[in-house]
Amino acid sequence: MPKILIIEDEAAIRRVLGKILTEESNTYTVEEAEDGLAGLEKIKNEDYDLVLCDIKMPKMDGVEVLEAVKKIKPETPMVMISGHGDLETAIQTMRLGAYDYISKPPDLNRLLNTVRNALDRKTLVTENKMLKKKVSKNYEMVGNSSAIGHIKDIIEKVAPTDARVLITGPNGTGKELVAHWLHEKSERATAPFIEVNCAAIPSELIESELFGHVKGAFTSAVKDRAGKFEAADKGTIFLDEIGDMSLPAQAKVLRALQENMIQRVGAEKDIKVDVRVVAATNKDLKKEIEEGRFREDLYHRLAVILIKVPALNDRRDDIPLLVNHFAEKISAEQGTAQKKFTDDAVKLLQEYDWTGNIRELRNVVERLIILGGAEISETDVKLFASK
Repeated sequence: MPKILIIEDEAAIRRVLGKILTEESNTYTVEEAEDGLAGLEKIKNEDYDLVLCDIKMPKMDGVEVLEAVKKIKPETPMVMISGHGDLETAIQTMRLGAYDYISKPPDLNRLLNTVRNALDRKTLVTENKMLKKKVSKNYEMVGNSSAIGHIKDIIEKVAPTDARVLITGPNGTGKELVAHWLHEKSERATAPFIEVNCAAIPSELIESELFGHVKGAFTSAVKDRAGKFEAADKGTIFLDEIGDMSLPAQAKVLRALQENMIQRVGAEKDIKVDVRVVAATNKDLKKEIEEGRFREDLYHRLAVILIKVPALNDRRDDIPLLVNHFAEKISAEQGTAQKKFTDDAVKLLQEYDWTGNIRELRNVVERLIILGGAEISETDVKLFASK
């Protein structure tokens, strides 16, 4: 039920507005405040779907109320009520973030249309925020261990910012899932997420892959080509296995981070980019720095926030959840009924040494589903999960 607050120092106008709104819809809950200070106090303590606020009031005028609300609850739509001489101020409030303004005495149709539209917009904003908090099932991070809980807490705090993040951990632990979470829970979620596996690209091609090239820059450059940084503009670029990047490419990435500018191979013109950089590695970068294989200045640019993803052997309490998650997902992919794992089977899986981490566990679960019986038992695990 929409909750509406009327902030107005004239009691007669408060009554008229309240009557119009309650007669329009019995789903509206209407509350009143006799001045700006009282209204702001209500807004601090409760959430409103819409605020109708007079401009000229004692103690605290409508402009001051608007500015305060935009700081504490910016998603709350504010409709300003203006007297005949307040029109210029009312227009100014639109620049400050007011949804709209209505003049005194209020025109019934104009008032109700404005209220309906403002409430619709608030609903859309709320739904959008809720959607952003949900992460795609494809990139769900499963686990209730303290280590995973800590990572989730960091993501909640860091995702809404543009802070650079360096994710470390052994192969197969799910570093790419952390990167996807950071992107999907950020304000950049609707923009591209571009993934680059630095270890899979030959060192002589990495610069062209990241920054693009112009025609004739090298033998096979038959036309201009944009790189991954340009493709990720307004979004996120994920530099996976950045510890394998060549030193010349590291220098160019450092410049891109320092200046938000990149230069295509063979070009003289700089291109401005707005990209959030998330990087990951399974290497000890501090050791790589000591041995001259990684730039220390780049490390400090990347490691604003450090997230360490634990090995599966360090979070064995999560294995039952992971087994169930993979069993459900694999059965859905194959279009078959989900197979149940007995408690003994799961317990045995918890005791294994998972050198390949979560990636290995998923492979074993898939093998057991394909080769095991109608119910996956301890015997099935002993037969088919041998490593």
